[in-house]
Amino acid sequence: MTEATITPTTQSSDNFATQVLGQLKQDILTGYFKPGEKLKMARLKERYQVGVSPLREALSQLLVEQLVIVENQRGFTVHPISAEEMQDIYHTRAQIEGLCVSQAVELGDDAWEAGILAAAHQLKKSAALLDENNPDDIQRWEVIHQAFHTAIASGCASPTLLHVRRSLYEKASRYRNLWLQHNMLDNTVFDANQKEHQEMIDALLDRNKERAVELIQHHLLVPYWALKDLEL
Repeated sequence: MTEATITPTTQSSDNFATQVLGQLKQDILTGYFKPGEKLKMARLKERYQVGVSPLREALSQLLVEQLVIVENQRGFTVHPISAEEMQDIYHTRAQIEGLCVSQAVELGDDAWEAGILAAAHQLKKSAALLDENNPDDIQRWEVIHQAFHTAIASGCASPTLLHVRRSLYEKASRYRNLWLQHNMLDNTVFDANQKEHQEMIDALLDRNKERAVELIQHHLLVPYWALKDLEL
């Protein structure tokens, strides 16, 4: 993976700090920095080509977001993962996603329906990204996949719910990436995933709230069920 170079001269200091935070967070969420790994300042400076001050600011924010921890004041470490945390995150996320979908079915308009169909079309076109010869493309597929689910949830019309939803997705993504790497290149798993998407679309367009909530909660818990017996 190449250096994530950030150039501060072309943007305000606030935007610069936000960019440092975003790239470091992404590296943690996608597993470039492993759970439990010590985040050495020299390595971070080299990777992002920035000084200590913006890095400390970013790390302090990630501490609040529970993506890093401080151990005995000896520096920052990537927050470890555990089966207990995974269970808590996934089941909470399923409840929040169900609430988003429930409200979206009630409040969503024609533009919401069109947005879902457009995102679903993009997702179908992205299937080629799941190629065992190019495993890094799986992250590109995941961005498109999440755009589809965000299009669904956006109909809830609640910024607060969507903020909580986004936070839970980020917390779950470290576990989800483990599942993606070991499962989504399997055609059987991919076909089942696509079938679930179509069933969700049908339920949403039919305004079948109970069915849509049931489907989305089941869909979100699939990675948890696949990972829960593994030693994390």
